[in-house]
Amino acid sequence: MISESLTEYAGLPVVTADDDPPTGPVAWKVGTGHDDIFPEEWEKFLRTVDPAGVTALVIGHWGPGTFSYPLPMLLESAEAFPNLRSLFFGDITYDLAEMSWIQHEDMSALLPAFPALERLDVRGSDGLALDPVGHGSLKVLRFESSELPAAIVRAVMAGDLPNLEHLDVWFGATHVSADDLAPVLSGERFPALRRLGLENSEEQDDFAEALAAAPVVARLESLSLARGALTDRGAEALLAGQPLTHLRELDLHHHFLSEDMTRRVEAALRGVQVDLSDRQEAENYDGENWYYVEVSE
Repeated sequence: MISESLTEYAGLPVVTADDDPPTGPVAWKVGTGHDDIFPEEWEKFLRTVDPAGVTALVIGHWGPGTFSYPLPMLLESAEAFPNLRSLFFGDITYDLAEMSWIQHEDMSALLPAFPALERLDVRGSDGLALDPVGHGSLKVLRFESSELPAAIVRAVMAGDLPNLEHLDVWFGATHVSADDLAPVLSGERFPALRRLGLENSEEQDDFAEALAAAPVVARLESLSLARGALTDRGAEALLAGQPLTHLRELDLHHHFLSEDMTRRVEAALRGVQVDLSDRQEAENYDGENWYYVEVSE
C-alpha cells in the first residue's frame, strides 16, 4: 500500500492552491478528499495559478468511480500548459483508494496532447488503456501498479520513445513473460535508456534470468528488480551472467534471498551501490513456499 502523498516531485516541493503562495518553483497538486468534487478543485486551481508557469503537475484523488476522471479536463486545458514537463497522474494513498481501486480510462490521448512532456508517472491501473505512441521528448516513464494489464506493457514496448532514459514498471500480479519485454531487453527499442526498473513482480526470477544476457544491461547505469519475488534462483542468474560491475546502482530491496546469497551479491558487486534491504521470508502453505510482491491487494 501507499500510505504517504508526495511531498516532492521532479525535484520540486509539492504544494496546492490552498497553501501559502510559494517563493520558488514548485510542483502543483490538484486532488480531492473523500467529499470534494474534482471538477470544482480543477477550476479553483486554474483560477488561482497561471498554468503557463506550471512545469510539474501532480493529479491526486479524483473521487469514487470515473465520473470525474481528470484526463478530459487536462486535455481541454492542454494549450494553457505550454511549459509542463512532468506529470504524476494518481498521487492517491490507500486511505482514499487502494492501489487496485484507482480507476482509470484510456490515456492514449495524453502524450500527443503534451509533446514537450519529459516525465510521466501513472499510479493505479484499473480500466487503464494505452495505445503505442511516438513521443520525442519523454525521458521518464513510470507505472505504479498492483496488477498492470499486459496490454499496457505491450503498448509501451511498441512505443517509439527515442529519448527515453528511465523506464520503471510495477507489474504486480500481472503475468508478463520475458518475451513480452524483448523490445527493451534487446536494447533496440529505447536507445537512450540508462535506468530500467522491472519491479513488484511475481516473475522476478524469470526477469533476472533474461537480464543476465540482455544486451540492454551493458549500457544501463541503474537496474532495479525491487519490490518483487526475487529468490536465490534469480540472484544466481545475475551473478552467472554478464558483468554488472559497470552499474552505479542495483536495487533489489524487498527480496527473498538467503543470507548466503546476499553476501555473495555484495562481494561480487563491491563497487556498485546495491540495495538488499527489506529481506522477506517466504510464507509456507501446505508444504509450498509462497513469495509475494511488496505492493498488492
